[in-house]
Amino acid sequence: MDISSVTGLTGAESAFDAAQERFQIAAQEDREEFETVFQSALGMVEETNDLHNQAESAMIQFALGKSENTHDLLIAQSKANVALQYTVAVKDKLQEAYREIMQMQI
Repeated sequence: MDISSVTGLTGAESAFDAAQERFQIAAQEDREEFETVFQSALGMVEETNDLHNQAESAMIQFALGKSENTHDLLIAQSKANVALQYTVAVKDKLQEAYREIMQMQI
């Protein structure tokens, strides 16, 4: 049996290697994009926590009589409240997107 005419195998191997390399590059890009989104979410949570701590500190300062400016207290509380509402809204949308993805038929 003469198998000298079978030359397509090396072409298939190189095509498979190229496809595998493209897949690995795409997977790495996906990991990097997820890392960016994850770091952004962590930053948002940290910022919300910082604003909440600032509002709490302003409230304590006002209660102790060290600050008589109610405007600063109200501004700090409003910032903390808006940041918390925004963080909760983003969390809700992420949960909704996750549920949609999990319900997709493959």
